[in-house]
Amino acid sequence: MGAPLRLIDSALFIYFLIIAIAVPLIDGQTILPIDLYPKFLIELKSWFFKQIDHYLVFEMPYFYVGIAWFELLFQWPGALMCVYGIAAGKSWFGTTSLIYGSSFLTSLAAILAELIGSKRASDKLIRFYYPFLGFAVLSFARGLLRYSGTSASIGKTAVLNKKKKA
Repeated sequence: MGAPLRLIDSALFIYFLIIAIAVPLIDGQTILPIDLYPKFLIELKSWFFKQIDHYLVFEMPYFYVGIAWFELLFQWPGALMCVYGIAAGKSWFGTTSLIYGSSFLTSLAAILAELIGSKRASDKLIRFYYPFLGFAVLSFARGLLRYSGTSASIGKTAVLNKKKKA
């Protein structure tokens, strides 16, 4: 089970690194003063979201702005923790990955419900969110997985200690 987990961790590391960079630079433009950003980043965001006809970015409904705040204040630090957790081989990475995955799945559920339910979204826009949905599920699932050696030794120690006391 170790090699598949390393492969998953490598994919998640790249994903979390991209999120750690993109959230403050791109998504942060939704809620932070636009004066904080250089002109090329503002133009890049505007150009990209026009290409996929992302009407939520331009109309900025309240729920979308709320999700942007949640992403910047909660999910972004979680992504930073996951980058560090993977890079440093921390034992708590599974927990942070589970928390990030579940919170991101919740945010995506609200966004996709609007996009699909309103019937205003293009197929291109809905397809834009599929990779994010995949990584959210992968992050959630990775949080549920443990390295077999670690969990087995913890379980055996607990059982042996109970038998000695009896």
